[in-house]
Amino acid sequence: MSNDYCYSFPAVRGVQAGRPFYIATCPLRIIPRIFMFDEEELPADLRAQRTLNKSRIPEMVRYLLDNPNDYIFSALTASVGTDVKFTENSETPNIGTLSIPLEAQILINDGQHRRKAIEEAVKEVPELGQDNIAVLFFIDEGLNRSQQMFADLNKYAIKPSPSLSALYDRRDEASELARYLAIQTPPFKGFTELEKSNIATQSGKIFTLSGIKQASKTLLGKKTKDSYSKDEKILVAEFWSEVFHNVPEWQMIFNKELSAAEARKDYIHVHGLGLHALGKVGHRLLKQYPNDWKIKLTLLKTIDWRKSNPELQKRSMLHGKLSKAQTNITLTANYLMEKLDIPLTPDEIALEQMVR
Repeated sequence: MSNDYCYSFPAVRGVQAGRPFYIATCPLRIIPRIFMFDEEELPADLRAQRTLNKSRIPEMVRYLLDNPNDYIFSALTASVGTDVKFTENSETPNIGTLSIPLEAQILINDGQHRRKAIEEAVKEVPELGQDNIAVLFFIDEGLNRSQQMFADLNKYAIKPSPSLSALYDRRDEASELARYLAIQTPPFKGFTELEKSNIATQSGKIFTLSGIKQASKTLLGKKTKDSYSKDEKILVAEFWSEVFHNVPEWQMIFNKELSAAEARKDYIHVHGLGLHALGKVGHRLLKQYPNDWKIKLTLLKTIDWRKSNPELQKRSMLHGKLSKAQTNITLTANYLMEKLDIPLTPDEIALEQMVR
């Protein structure tokens, strides 16, 4: 095998289940040229991977372009459809050079979306092509083995909860704001579940980090990736503090007069639905009553937040359970706005016909 007719990569050789594999680094610029996809026209049972979901690509490309100095892409996994040559360094066993014939079919088992995003990003910023990505090479043993590899590689892949993503995401300003609120601001300080997006029955927490993030985005009318000014962050913290002072049960929980478990069992305002609805109400208040919104919030004290309240039951629940559907959030927010004497929009009035 001559290097004139091969791709050559610095590599490390290892063994899994009795089969050799190779870990190499490849320049991004050659990734589109050497890695192939299955033909999308093939039936699913004759492919070794899923079809490309093109809607995922623009966001991944933007991630690469927006973070050229601190992006991170995990390794690709590929199968080589021919014999390869591994030349060991004389002084370091299992470290050397992997040579793959130019005509070899190299099929991605895991990472086809990363490959496509790399291709598109390098077209826009050719300098990215000098960077490298790790590639895990296996020897192709046929369609059945490749399909099993895809299944095994994805079997235990679990997407992190929205709360855990918000906890660790340092690029997203909405997540940064949610972390600040959870650590510094009542009613969230000490009562926020930071990792999970579902709270255990006997937990002492009453809010989730993802719930705080979503409600606060709604409060300011923000979209994903929007930026937040210092004044906006101060306003959000001030709003939730004012809500805290006007919801008696929140203060009872804070003062240990009501347990978190009892509150979640009986009241709507400690669930994501209620928090999101309060965010919608707050957005309207801040826009229409910029000088008097705190006075309006005092009317929250008059609201019956119990799940047994018939008005909330028909707005916040579906088949006897709280529903996070947008319609239920809006109907719950409508109820709150009526109690706070905030006029509804024509669309909100029309939606009210569903429950009247």
